[in-house]
Amino acid sequence: MEWTGARYADRPTVEVRTWIDAPPERVWALVSDIELMPDMSRELRSVAWLDGAAGPAVGARFVGRSEHEALGAWETVSQVIECEPESVLAWAVQDPADPSAVWRFRLRPENGGTRLSQWMQLGPGRSGLSAAIDRMPDKEQKIVFVRLREFESGITATLAQIKQRAEA
Repeated sequence: MEWTGARYADRPTVEVRTWIDAPPERVWALVSDIELMPDMSRELRSVAWLDGAAGPAVGARFVGRSEHEALGAWETVSQVIECEPESVLAWAVQDPADPSAVWRFRLRPENGGTRLSQWMQLGPGRSGLSAAIDRMPDKEQKIVFVRLREFESGITATLAQIKQRAEA
């Protein structure tokens, strides 16, 4: 990831793509099973559907518990904002109208397999990162850059896990 000088209010994003030698339906089965995600993440510790939901659908909510060496432990509630089987799954963290982050998987058939991307956007709503920026406003751009780089690394690892499982 190259330095962008982005600030939190810029709603900075990161995206990683991979090609998987498996059909979209197999890849979708993995990305849409949010309870698998903690096994593939460095930060996410647990995920559970809320309100009786058993799988992704627009409006479905889930709770995620995460932990980070510098940020500590936290819990968020997310809401699915896009869900098209074998195509896209996206969720807003905290308030869907003013999310602290938005995450999205996109799938598309390509060369007999699946092109999978995972994208995320920081903000515009406040998050744990906002508190760090409040304490050190002169370091905002560095804080944002370091966190985006961590997300890029985590997404790369998650996509590698999905690829390995889908191709097995």
